[in-house]
Amino acid sequence: MTTKRLHFPTGASRRLFLRQASAFAGLGAAAPFALNLAALGSAAAQTASDYKALVCVFLHGGNDSMNMVLPTDAASWAAYTSVRNQLPDSIALLAPGTAPVASASAGSPQRLGGVLPIGPLNPQGRSFALHPMLATLQTLFNDEKRLAIVPNAGPLVLPTTKAQYANSLYPKPAHLFSHNDQANMWQSFQPEGATKGWGGLMADLLAAQNGRSVFTSISTSGNAVWLSGDRVRQYQVSASGAIRMATSGSTNAIYGQLGVGEALRRVVRSTRGTHPLERDLADINNRSIEAEEILRLAMKDASHPLFGTPNVSPDPKLLYDNPLTGGKAINHLAQQLQTVARMIDASASAGIQAKRQIFFVSLGGFDTHDNQNRAHANLYAMLAHGLRYFDTTLGAMGLRDSVTAFTASDFGRTFTSNGDGTDHGWGAHHFLMGGAVKGGDLYGRFPTLGMRNANSNAFDSSPDQVGNGTLIPGTSVEQIGATLARWFGLSENQTLMVFPGLRNFSERNLGFMR
Repeated sequence: MTTKRLHFPTGASRRLFLRQASAFAGLGAAAPFALNLAALGSAAAQTASDYKALVCVFLHGGNDSMNMVLPTDAASWAAYTSVRNQLPDSIALLAPGTAPVASASAGSPQRLGGVLPIGPLNPQGRSFALHPMLATLQTLFNDEKRLAIVPNAGPLVLPTTKAQYANSLYPKPAHLFSHNDQANMWQSFQPEGATKGWGGLMADLLAAQNGRSVFTSISTSGNAVWLSGDRVRQYQVSASGAIRMATSGSTNAIYGQLGVGEALRRVVRSTRGTHPLERDLADINNRSIEAEEILRLAMKDASHPLFGTPNVSPDPKLLYDNPLTGGKAINHLAQQLQTVARMIDASASAGIQAKRQIFFVSLGGFDTHDNQNRAHANLYAMLAHGLRYFDTTLGAMGLRDSVTAFTASDFGRTFTSNGDGTDHGWGAHHFLMGGAVKGGDLYGRFPTLGMRNANSNAFDSSPDQVGNGTLIPGTSVEQIGATLARWFGLSENQTLMVFPGLRNFSERNLGFMR
């Protein structure tokens, strides 16, 4: 693949490049705190008058979205129930309107009741529904129109038909069906080993609009290649906020002693050797300390009424109804989104002054080779609660129109069941949420679900399914990313720099953003 030279449209972007080039000079790859390094220089020119943020909600493991968004027209439903109703534990959900059976086993289709109907503005001559645990998302889609669906999306090199997929010489994404490779393909268009993603590359072009570019690209869920660009590097926080170096809790104490913590910070700040790597390490440590101090002072506490419930622990806003236990439990996705909301709230503070930010949160457990019914019931309960919490909080902040969240995952899964789960697939359906999203509709053709040929076991009746019913994506990740990029503020030329493969697709804007 040809490496494209990035375009710097403003003097502010050139200043960002020079500041960060200086900061990274001689940096050793193994140096600690490297992920928290980005320029903390003087405030850049504020070239954007509005604030915007993108939030990637990554569903680790490969989400079986065929049980998340379902076609319920007669032909589709017949194919669905025929293929997925397999022993010993059917993963076929029940028809809309089916009453739940309270005595059935937790997480089972009988216990959950029927799927939840949705009414897309353009239904493509079909009818659709959501998993029974996604009731709050049903409301966001049907009534509030802040949730949209992109059906059957995934990494693509070129638009691909069933016949082209069967051609071994036709270009396809590298290492299909591999967790690490496909998670990286979604985030960077490269297999495992990629060092920069499309979120970070977008941030490269817009970070100069931020006063301190270290707060441009932020993860609450560890290292994510989606956040890293050529110059912008991700800043990692915990689910509860900024991370202090070598300390615990909300103080500077080490082993409970404030003096020890302060002494360590003095040593770190003052240690500068003569070797370039020693000096770089000292600079990284100092920037890490400085960034944490700025963020800690700028962020409101998690119990602030905007985000939580004062003087109550555990915070009821972060509790979801666990369908497997019947009780309340802490939703760690909601907790991550709470931290994102607190950082968005702090973005206008004097120490941060951010106009464009990207965030990465995640929810794991979607590799459902077995026990899928119970796993999905719990995971979708957390997803629905987490997204609703975030939407409600952004509404209280008056920032729904400024923040767009979208789901991503390693891949979709097979249409066939292996007895109580599904195996690795390719295309999958995804949600987009926000006040700027044209909600209540599908963006892209919903795939045809076919019956299995009794003689060959192939899905001959579907133009979209191969193997065990795996979907060939009809929409590329680059098309989704490019549509988000234009809303985020990239020009057409800049969008093509970040998404060079977009030239291979006739539809470059899917139209789901206002």
